[in-house]
Amino acid sequence: MPVRPTFRFAPSPNGHLHLGHAYSALLNFDLARKFDGRFLLRIEDIDPARSQPRFVAGVIEDLRWLGLTWDEPLRRQSEHFADYRAVADKLAAMGLLYPCFASRAEIAAAAGPEARTDPDAAPIYPGLLRGADPERVRRAKQSGVPCALRLDMERATGRIGGPLAWRMFEPDDPWTAEARAADPAQWGDAIIARKETPASYHLSVVVDDALQGVTHVLRGQDLEAATDLHRLLQALLSLPSPLYHHHRLIDGPGGRKLSKSLGDTSLAQLRREGASPADIRGWVGVEKESDPIFGSSRDLG
Repeated sequence: MPVRPTFRFAPSPNGHLHLGHAYSALLNFDLARKFDGRFLLRIEDIDPARSQPRFVAGVIEDLRWLGLTWDEPLRRQSEHFADYRAVADKLAAMGLLYPCFASRAEIAAAAGPEARTDPDAAPIYPGLLRGADPERVRRAKQSGVPCALRLDMERATGRIGGPLAWRMFEPDDPWTAEARAADPAQWGDAIIARKETPASYHLSVVVDDALQGVTHVLRGQDLEAATDLHRLLQALLSLPSPLYHHHRLIDGPGGRKLSKSLGDTSLAQLRREGASPADIRGWVGVEKESDPIFGSSRDLG
């Protein structure tokens, strides 16, 4: 008999939630309720420069206003750096991480104007410090130069020794899944621990999903490429791999993705203007559990 399905919504508190966030949260909550599963809320606040307590409070207020409830305790990533550091140490002991002291400007200059880019549109890391002289690394660390830890992608994929795949679930039967080929190499030597924190988004998400027993990851199409890298990390660390589905996006003006940083209308603003939770569900197309949830983009511009 299958285990109880566990879904999660995991926003970063670097701005106010908008309609795109509401759509993703409602999908996860509704599926958890439909299939007698668990719904978790996780605050992904590993970025100390951008995460703010008022945005955490806003997330909780917005979700409660929408009628969502979640299993306690709420997990805040900033309280669990030791978990991520331990896993990064494990990857380092496997010989799969190396320190990188280069700045973004140095990386861009070394990569050149015609460089291939990763799915986040950053230049593929040109290997400036891959295989660097250990004495040079030691001196840099002693002098206090901040460093990130990068995954040696060639070594990592070689250690797996074969093709990787993640499994895509369907909403009508969340335990029926179809294999999809994973291509983690498209990320190059991805950052696993950042200069200012002992984790990156990719590492912390993989660790948290495993620790929290997440069985189903339902997130936007813009994160589909990240699943390839997450599947590699799961395989390297012998962690369970959830089932995945990447939902359509709620488009903003001009067809672009809604964005906190671009100041798209927040749920709080819509609430102040008189919108109801039912209005929000109607606008994003999730009026009831039986509504289709995986389709083409919805343009609210």
